[in-house]
Amino acid sequence: MALVLIGFMGAGKSTLARSLGGVDTDDLLAERVGESVEAHFDRVGEEAFRATEREVIAAALGSGAEVVALGGGAVESELDLTGHTVAWLEVQEDVAWERAAGQARPLARDRAAFADRFTRRAPRYEALADIHVLPGAVLGDERPGPGERLVLSPVHPVWVGRAPEPRPGDFLVSDEHVAPLHARGAYPLPAGEEHKTLATAERMWTEMARRGITRSGRVVAVGGGVVGDVAGFCAATYQRGIPVVHVPTTLVAQVDSAYGGKTGVDLPEAKNYVGAYHQPAAVHVLPGMLATLPAAERAAGYAEVLKTALIAGGALWERVRAGAVDDEATILACARTKLRIVAADERDAGLRQVLNLGHTVGHALETAAGYGVLRHGEAVGLGLLAALRLSGQETLREEVSALLTAQGLPVRVGGVEADAVAELTRRDKKRTGEATPFVLVQAPGRVTPGHAVQPGDLRAAVQELLA
Repeated sequence: MALVLIGFMGAGKSTLARSLGGVDTDDLLAERVGESVEAHFDRVGEEAFRATEREVIAAALGSGAEVVALGGGAVESELDLTGHTVAWLEVQEDVAWERAAGQARPLARDRAAFADRFTRRAPRYEALADIHVLPGAVLGDERPGPGERLVLSPVHPVWVGRAPEPRPGDFLVSDEHVAPLHARGAYPLPAGEEHKTLATAERMWTEMARRGITRSGRVVAVGGGVVGDVAGFCAATYQRGIPVVHVPTTLVAQVDSAYGGKTGVDLPEAKNYVGAYHQPAAVHVLPGMLATLPAAERAAGYAEVLKTALIAGGALWERVRAGAVDDEATILACARTKLRIVAADERDAGLRQVLNLGHTVGHALETAAGYGVLRHGEAVGLGLLAALRLSGQETLREEVSALLTAQGLPVRVGGVEADAVAELTRRDKKRTGEATPFVLVQAPGRVTPGHAVQPGDLRAAVQELLA
């Protein structure tokens, strides 16, 4: 069956299809009607154009062509793509406009209509796609099977619904709670943030050496954020670096921490102070694993879903504010949002810092309360409230507070002092000068890093969180 390329105008479908020896249905349509696609669209109108386009697509898919590129608007028709592998070539709206405007495209003449069409088509592309090809990624030979999806990014691939194939030389690691459920025979790390330490890492390095793990092997990490951070850090540093594969089993990890290559351990003085960037060879997301997650842990993961939705804005924000929590489409959308940001700024030099929304105060609360007292997601949820207060977004703060409450997450915390939390924010690892930069929110989808915050404002925002 064919590899079918879909995506908005300007995504590069035609170019890719031709490079792979495939066919472009726009070219086939032009041959059939004896005039350019643009001229035919203008002459007969969109309805008649789409009717002819459907016939051309059906013929192309039945021709035995291995690669078929569809026009950007073809997905607005009812298409039978059963049995074919559909790859969505994603493109940013402004990039698409830059490529398409002035190119005699009838649907790229009005900027506002162009943006509306881009937004309207995106859910259809998403629903049809078996492979999501993010900007800058390379489409290789691997294809997802039935019930699987593949996200290709410039930093690493993500498989949804496919477990990693075991290999000789793998070092399987999990934690003492997850291993009996999903990783029997794995080296068990002690569970909990309080064990995300250099001492735990040293024990794992020693075990890897004792078992004779070499640079031809891989670390396969099955678990949540703590397992991923420790295992990734050990992989990054063992014999100066071996591959790591993540199999995230918590909602926090499936929507956030498994992606992007940040690894590390905590010090008593601050969270994630010792670590390395080490991109995984792959991430394998099995949404069914969430069924074994305790309700409180599943709820805590929602804070990262909410954070990502605030950063993304648009369709993801509307989906989450309407009640989406941890369905596969939401998990996939969160993963794609993070990967697009990481691909643009892998080392946290600018844009990637928006992913720290809620984390500056959140990490300080975790440390002040004592590692293990607050779940990471619980602390991030509180940090989001502080960030929205500092952003002056009163109405949005109330909505986020209600969403957190609906999932059973705290909007107040006891046992910590405002001054202690404020002092810990000054030790945040993002600080490079005298002041710690904060991520603030203008609106969902408009989140920016690098803001200075007055000490009095910070203390007031933290004080509001204290029971």
